[in-house]
Amino acid sequence: MQAFLKRKNIVISFQKYGIEAMSAMALGLFSSLIVGLILKTAGQQSVLWFGENPISTHLITLGTFAMTYMGAAIGVAVAHRLQAPPLVLFASVVTGAMGATSGGPAGAFIAALLACEFGKAVSKETKLDIIVTPLVTLTVGYLISLSVSPLIGQLMTFLGQIIVTATDYQPFFMGIIVSVVMGLVLTAPISSAALAIMLNLSGIAAGAATVGCAAQMIGFAVMSYKENKVSGFFAQGLGTSMLQIPNILKNWWVLIPPTLASAITGPLATMVFKMDNIAAGAGMGTSGLVGPITTLQTMGFTPEVFFAVALLHFILPAILTLIFAYFLRKRGKIKDGDLKLDLQ
Repeated sequence: MQAFLKRKNIVISFQKYGIEAMSAMALGLFSSLIVGLILKTAGQQSVLWFGENPISTHLITLGTFAMTYMGAAIGVAVAHRLQAPPLVLFASVVTGAMGATSGGPAGAFIAALLACEFGKAVSKETKLDIIVTPLVTLTVGYLISLSVSPLIGQLMTFLGQIIVTATDYQPFFMGIIVSVVMGLVLTAPISSAALAIMLNLSGIAAGAATVGCAAQMIGFAVMSYKENKVSGFFAQGLGTSMLQIPNILKNWWVLIPPTLASAITGPLATMVFKMDNIAAGAGMGTSGLVGPITTLQTMGFTPEVFFAVALLHFILPAILTLIFAYFLRKRGKIKDGDLKLDLQ
């Protein structure tokens, strides 16, 4: 069996499924649901500012299409990361869509993943490969979408509701917990965006998650500006703080300043500013400005909301991180070069 799995490039491990495949799922989500939401929001705001116009109509239509085909995007993204052969890859468009219909993003992920591995197992094993491989992939995907995907979707929704409810009842402590945990997940090789969407975070819990992720990204961006200059600032501040993982493994003290910043901005978001957001932006932080955009869409494009977003997503994370980093540098815990990135 081990020889067969190796020959089929089927690696059953947390690294492969929990990190690599889920990271691919996040790319599928970003390419469909999240970008579609941005386009749709831009179109809707265009209507509010300029009235009905052809550009706004096309933006709304394009965004709606992109959001509709989220499951298909997840399916092909997961299959691609698992290095599926062509017939399995193409069939995964359908398995992802079926899984999303019954179990949302988490359902799409599990249906696409399992169907892909079964498809890889039978690929090129018969002379009727062009029929057998997609048939097996589609059948397994369909069966998973009928049985497992709904359960996975319901479980993630249930867990998300617990987090949302707990944050409403205990905004201070849960504000800290959600902000810190989601920020750490974003910096770790796990997809915070996928996690937030699968949990369907909403309300002030989603708001806390957003500021926690923003604290990690903006925090690392400003803290490492001396080593990485403008390119590093944008790579981390608008890209991902995950770039710092090698440096964190070398010196875990570099993780402390942005994490402390998220512990402070989290309860500020839940208790003082009542920051709200939706699942699609909760785990994105400032990546591509998705978190701020979805926050504005959720809370309204008002001066007060713009101020809150600027303060909690950008200004406070930068200031707090620099303060904490200053004291750690003075104590010799963080040294010059500890945050240097290889961006070549």
